[in-house]
Amino acid sequence: MSDFPEERLCQQQSVLSELLRQMPQLRSHLYFKSSLTALSHAMEDRVLAGTDRPLLIASFQQEKFYRQEAHRYRRLGEISDQVYVLAAPDTEFSDRVNEYDLVPFTSTDALASEWHLVAIGAQSSACLICREKIVPPSEIPVLPEIDASRRFEGIWTFDRQVTIAAAHILLDRIKGYRPDLAAKIAQAKQEYLVAVPTIPQDHSASADAFVQRLVTYLQARQYKLLKAYRSIEEKEERERLVNTITGAIRRSLNSADILQVAGQEIGKATGVSRCLIYQYRKDDRAVTIAHEYLANSSITSLVGKSWNLADNPIFKEVVTTHESISLAEVSITKTWQRTLDRQGINDWLIVPVLHQDRLLGAIELHQHEPSSLPWSDDTINLVEAIATQIGSTLIQAESYTNLEYLNQQLEALDRTRANLVAITGHELRTPLSTIQVCLESLATEPDMSLEMRQVMLNTALGDAERMRKLVQDFLTLSQLESGRIQWHPEPLSLEECIDLALSGLNTRRYNRDLPKIVVNLPPNLPFVRADGEWLVEVLTKLLDNACKFTTGKDRIAIEAAKTESMLEVIVADTGRGIAPELLQMVFERFYQAEGSLRRTAGGTGLGLAICRQIVNGWGGEIWAESAGKDCGSRFHFTVPSI
Repeated sequence: MSDFPEERLCQQQSVLSELLRQMPQLRSHLYFKSSLTALSHAMEDRVLAGTDRPLLIASFQQEKFYRQEAHRYRRLGEISDQVYVLAAPDTEFSDRVNEYDLVPFTSTDALASEWHLVAIGAQSSACLICREKIVPPSEIPVLPEIDASRRFEGIWTFDRQVTIAAAHILLDRIKGYRPDLAAKIAQAKQEYLVAVPTIPQDHSASADAFVQRLVTYLQARQYKLLKAYRSIEEKEERERLVNTITGAIRRSLNSADILQVAGQEIGKATGVSRCLIYQYRKDDRAVTIAHEYLANSSITSLVGKSWNLADNPIFKEVVTTHESISLAEVSITKTWQRTLDRQGINDWLIVPVLHQDRLLGAIELHQHEPSSLPWSDDTINLVEAIATQIGSTLIQAESYTNLEYLNQQLEALDRTRANLVAITGHELRTPLSTIQVCLESLATEPDMSLEMRQVMLNTALGDAERMRKLVQDFLTLSQLESGRIQWHPEPLSLEECIDLALSGLNTRRYNRDLPKIVVNLPPNLPFVRADGEWLVEVLTKLLDNACKFTTGKDRIAIEAAKTESMLEVIVADTGRGIAPELLQMVFERFYQAEGSLRRTAGGTGLGLAICRQIVNGWGGEIWAESAGKDCGSRFHFTVPSI
């Protein structure tokens, strides 16, 4: 870029001001930037379409504005050798001659705030002389279709005298910056600004041609604006959908609520026949559809139905690639084509729901109407954006569910700790105190009779056995809950197991009369398949439990019944009974109907919890029934039969 001579810097006056001074009859008008762009392009297009070799002078405020139009001026430079382009330089704009002359001016020149275009030919003339008007921000209206923040005031006319006057001013300005062009400028003045056109001008024809060019440009610009509006609308719709789903997420971390809202909104936005959203776990071969959008009632609903994934070629590709796949991108077998025909599906798109490359589910879009158009990029991008949001949400919901579960476990653990402290304090302190008293008596009273010594020993041994059972129950439940038990199932006779449990019951000392125990088993009862040791343990603990809450006047019955693949065993008594609202709680660890510190029956409250763990271990169920207080209880459990 050449340096500016000192004499060039003196030319600072506004071209518009000088033109209005020379021709005071002119009145300036207000133009928006978009209007000037349309006028300039129309004037240039008329030159490109004509046969004249015109004088063309264009003044850009900055080099960056010129660069946007440089390709047009290369074409104009091929038509005429009298083309001048002025601009305040930024990078490469400098004095040089290619197809036309470049004229750099200083950024302090008034030209830096003006926009000029002058075209003079033998049969036509037009000029645009404008100066940018500074508009306060408070006066800028909200007009999205135009650049309302940039306004210009000036003259636009076909009048040849005005155009010649403007050309004189600009050519003198060019000569000041480019003295080396003095001879060429003198020739331009002689040819275009002095000589009278040899052919009469038809202003109406010139105006018509200009108007046609202007309308064409405006139509093209309007088309671009419509495309821009559609793009903005699609972006707003995408943001609305994401915001709707985000709102659903904030209202609830329930994955079902989130998927239901997302399915409905995606279906409406994409205009598909059907939209499905479902969660997926590794190796799932099918899912049950719970969330669906249908465009109309004529389409068959899939809610509640099993949806095959194992044989779906599109879903297989999604699992492999973790990318969106459409029907056109996979090879279809005849069997799968019959499935499509039966469902009436003409096009299919599956978008994966991912989180950190983990496949959590999928969004399926079905199109039942025939269409030759593929899924648009906008549709795929929109659904993928929502799928990303859903993926993050499902992880949040999963984390929230896990956190709730852990909190429940912590609460249960805290209750267990409290019960453990209370029960062990009571169950250990009492027998330990008794044992200590008995042993101290034996040690300090050598003259104690043999009968009394035997009583003391029997008491100590009984309480030691009580403590051993307590510790054994703790260890047994711990092993069962941790899954460390090795099961050894084998064919067993239920009657023999009951006999073993009853024999153990008779050897235990309850220091009171036991209720009458009756065994009512149907004939030809099939064998059960279970671990004999643990089956006897369940029967023993249920019988112990029945004995604790009955008196010698009550009755205990052991019954059995055959079901489909299981044998149901019932231990019923006519004792205290259980309140209906407590039937589920009796199987909890440390549960005591009378409270942990005021029990008449004794025990740790672990027996029924151990029974539940054992029965669940062989795949059975256990439950209790009772009509209420003093109405007796019935404990049921199932065991696999042969």
